[in-house]
Amino acid sequence: MAKQSMIRNLRAASALFVAASLAGAATPSSAQTVPVPKPAPKARDNTQMSASEQQKPPLTTGTTQTPPNPVIPDPRRNQPANIFATFDANQKAQAAKVSSYLSSLQQLSGNFVQVGPDGSKTKGDFYIQKPGKVRFEYDPPTPIAIVADGSSLAVRDRKLATQDIYPLSQTPLRFLLSDRIDLLKDTNVVSVTADDVFISVTIEEKQALIGTSRLMLMVGAKDGQLKQWTVTDPQGYDTTVAVYNLDAQKKVDPGLFKIDFTNYSLPPG
Repeated sequence: MAKQSMIRNLRAASALFVAASLAGAATPSSAQTVPVPKPAPKARDNTQMSASEQQKPPLTTGTTQTPPNPVIPDPRRNQPANIFATFDANQKAQAAKVSSYLSSLQQLSGNFVQVGPDGSKTKGDFYIQKPGKVRFEYDPPTPIAIVADGSSLAVRDRKLATQDIYPLSQTPLRFLLSDRIDLLKDTNVVSVTADDVFISVTIEEKQALIGTSRLMLMVGAKDGQLKQWTVTDPQGYDTTVAVYNLDAQKKVDPGLFKIDFTNYSLPPG
């Protein structure tokens, strides 16, 4: 019973990661330990930005990095946004820098560390091919794989031989997987903050029957490379994913993004 509960929690965290804005996205168990948050990026009025920073093209890191410790956002950041809020020139420039970086990526692979709503950590490998394709393979003993083929997204559980299918267009990951994107024009940006470590852009989505979900993208203030993102579901639970050992040059096998929509009797993959 305990093992089944653990598997359910792992699947819940994974589903939250990719489908927090959907009805029926995983609901965390009632007994959870909320991780102690690290300092969040500075508030808008205390933003420290450097206009001299130039956007760098995506590069291979060249060295193997140790898994990072994801920065857990301060839960208090999710205060109702002022619908009349505007962004100053520096904030617009920072959002444009993140947009340019995301648009420049056509493929990306590396490793990730995921922190679920209960504070549990899982690791694995990921592969992105734009537009709309991604695969997340979790390290054993986690039996989860997440695959998007450009239009649909599947959360697979090899142990239970199941997969849940979602429209990619209704998941927060679509912003990360868009071929070209202008965050300020194409999304509802509610926050742009920066400090000496991160530039953070928070996107908010409101759906009448589901509620409000958020996606916070964080890139390095110095190297301009993707560092992590946090998905907040309509209930306020966070799932944070930090990425490392990034390679934007390596060709990705297209077969990694295929979804079998017919075979549910055998473990997918």
